[in-house]
Amino acid sequence: MNFIPDNISKHDNVFDVLKERGFIEQTTNEEEIRDLLGKEKIKFYIGFDPTADCLHVGHFMQVIIMMYMQKFGHTPIVLIGGGTGMVGDPSGRTDMRQMMTPETINANCNAFKKLFDKFLDFDDEWVYTGGDGKTVGKATANKEPEPGKAICVNNASWLLNLNYVEFIRDIGRHFSVNSMLRAECFKQRLEQGLSFLEFNYMLMQSYDFMVMARDIDCKMQFGGNDQWSNILHGVDLTRREVNKQVYGMTFSLLTTSEGKKMGKTQKGALWLDANKTSPFEFYQYWRNVEDADVHKCLRMLTFLPMEEVDRLGDLKDAEINKAKEVLAFEVTKLVHGEEEAIKAQEGARAAFGGGGTMENIPTTTMDSTSFDGEGMGVVALIQQLKLVPSRSEGFRTIEQGGLVINDEKVTDSKMMITKDLFKDGKLLIKKGKKTFHMVQI
Repeated sequence: MNFIPDNISKHDNVFDVLKERGFIEQTTNEEEIRDLLGKEKIKFYIGFDPTADCLHVGHFMQVIIMMYMQKFGHTPIVLIGGGTGMVGDPSGRTDMRQMMTPETINANCNAFKKLFDKFLDFDDEWVYTGGDGKTVGKATANKEPEPGKAICVNNASWLLNLNYVEFIRDIGRHFSVNSMLRAECFKQRLEQGLSFLEFNYMLMQSYDFMVMARDIDCKMQFGGNDQWSNILHGVDLTRREVNKQVYGMTFSLLTTSEGKKMGKTQKGALWLDANKTSPFEFYQYWRNVEDADVHKCLRMLTFLPMEEVDRLGDLKDAEINKAKEVLAFEVTKLVHGEEEAIKAQEGARAAFGGGGTMENIPTTTMDSTSFDGEGMGVVALIQQLKLVPSRSEGFRTIEQGGLVINDEKVTDSKMMITKDLFKDGKLLIKKGKKTFHMVQI
């Protein structure tokens, strides 16, 4: 099942592979971690709070890292935060996360697991048996996982049964408020306001690490750079409470050369679910990344050998578009499969006049009566198609010359779309340089 080819690297230690691909940012002890990953096959975990019913491209970096670790024989523990999701991680936030109902959190947890099944090979017979609700109790699993296969846990199984006073007495005593307030995840929130609810999050995540080290011999936690403080406190808590040496490692977030997070589109996040972000839109996002970001994206989001990554990343001027096509195809193939990647590529080539078929451009079928008589206003149409978030944005797009219908630039914001504008029942709309949409009646 693993998508990573055997020739991915000349290195046989996954630490060196991750370093070569530019993932690793911070480690609790680089030499010891490299030695550990070279000599042993370990269990490690990455946590995912179910803040939505789908993974987005920000999560995908973490998934790729788990795929590398599994390729080299290590056991990924996918921790789904059914417990921590009740509180919400303040890391990287300027405001408090919206509270979700337990039913929504549970539904999101189930949706997450189905998506992870696409990328990791799980031992589905392995089950964490849960604890007795005691903070310093112990739980086990029904068996050891099959070597190299991933396992999945939900921290609701140990967090939701805890007695709060017992938790604060046993676990809270190890945490210095002064130290916590120096953590970046809290420091940036103090001016806007940090709720006591969110202040508990670090204790809960640290406790997760301790529980898994104690119960199933988890030796490492990975996360994005914004998780560094939480990971450090988890390492410290595990040493203090269960006398075990564990390690932490963080990875660079997927950002542009200007330091902005990648994966944001005009419709919101770039989702891994085809029902939320179509394969065509997904492909187009990567096809249109800035030239300066091509090498980084090829290195981190594809499984091309580094020699090929360097060759493509070094292309200049018009030639860099060939590298962008490869990037878009490889990432779309990984997320949506080769068939969808081919369709997306053909659709993009057709839209940009380079051959291919228009069949794969995002299409909305509408009732032809909508365009009877005087028809429908162009601004109302593009808002209905969600090409713009509001009418005012629609007017602004037209004023700035950013809307084209059937290869004709729209100059009149009061233009009416009628049946006679459709060619063979189809109307091609282009917004800006990157967004295409077909209307069919």
